[in-house]
Amino acid sequence: MRESIRKARRLVVKVGSALVTNNGAGLDLEAIASWARQIARLREEGREIVLVSSGAIAAGMQRLGWHSRPHETDALQAAAAVGQMGLAQAYEGAFAEHGLVTAQILLTHADLADRLRYLNARSTLATLLELGVVPIINENDTVVTDEIKFGDNDTLGALVANLIEAEALIILTDQKGLYTADPRKDPAATLISEGRAEDTQYEAMAGGAGTGISRGGMITKIRAAQRAARSGAHTLIASGRETDPLLRLAAGESLGTLLYASSTPLAARKQWMADHLQLAGSFTLDAGAAKALGQGASLLPIGVTSVDGEFERGAVIACRNTAGIEIARGLSNYSSSEARRIARHASSDIESLLGYMEEPELIHRDNLILR
Repeated sequence: MRESIRKARRLVVKVGSALVTNNGAGLDLEAIASWARQIARLREEGREIVLVSSGAIAAGMQRLGWHSRPHETDALQAAAAVGQMGLAQAYEGAFAEHGLVTAQILLTHADLADRLRYLNARSTLATLLELGVVPIINENDTVVTDEIKFGDNDTLGALVANLIEAEALIILTDQKGLYTADPRKDPAATLISEGRAEDTQYEAMAGGAGTGISRGGMITKIRAAQRAARSGAHTLIASGRETDPLLRLAAGESLGTLLYASSTPLAARKQWMADHLQLAGSFTLDAGAAKALGQGASLLPIGVTSVDGEFERGAVIACRNTAGIEIARGLSNYSSSEARRIARHASSDIESLLGYMEEPELIHRDNLILR
């Protein structure tokens, strides 16, 4: 599987806060310069690179003289606003040394939850890559709230990998990779060189965040690998403190942990639906409808027993069985108020109930993904 990394043409590279800020001591300009040099080399090989970088809050904390991460949202946003200036400046200067232009992109989950904004972000990134620009992406911590935050940049890296259909996601961290147990607590823990991203045993092996500056931890990296695998992207987790880790990983060297994708990539629209961290509402289905979905059918209104939430046409909706378990999600052809009026009715009744009929299905099977 390492050979597939060597052949990959489009990569997403994610670097964590502990690396960018040298464990909170301030921006590590030497490390940033090293990543810029390595990415420039990969660009010379004909590869396209998108960089997802943490570090704005940590950099802002250092600039403001704070020694511990605050808990208040407004304080975190203020730190991000201060730190993002220095972070962008550092990257711009480092890449300019190699004749490369960078672009700063700040995202929230709302940017990828909305279908139109998702497509706009996808088009913008594609254009930047065509122009030879290195996009540098971070979560927009300056305006983020609990409702829209990704929660960690490992998740953001996976979402970006799916967004641009990258072949691999490289996560550089302050650990050497995934171990059989937390190496900080178990001296007998051994490094896992390679495994299937969808293998659920890895979640149990993952420990917590490595530093007070980091927000994720190994568990978020495992889940990011699972998410990236949905679009066929392999994930590499390795230490950013190794010598030239990007060059060595891209060359196929057995460094860190490779969690490879074994499932068939989803269509772009279904990737987008699968990547939703938040949903607009849900349909509860009767047993017959739940069974029909599992067999590849569309969701018809007659099979819906209840509608939860308030949403508009085109929203991503969860489909739940009678036990409340999500079995699918998809794009609703009707708003919540319309769905409530036609639920438990045959498709032939839609026009008489609403005065019009958009589609005979609540969710068409082409806009539906099983969970």
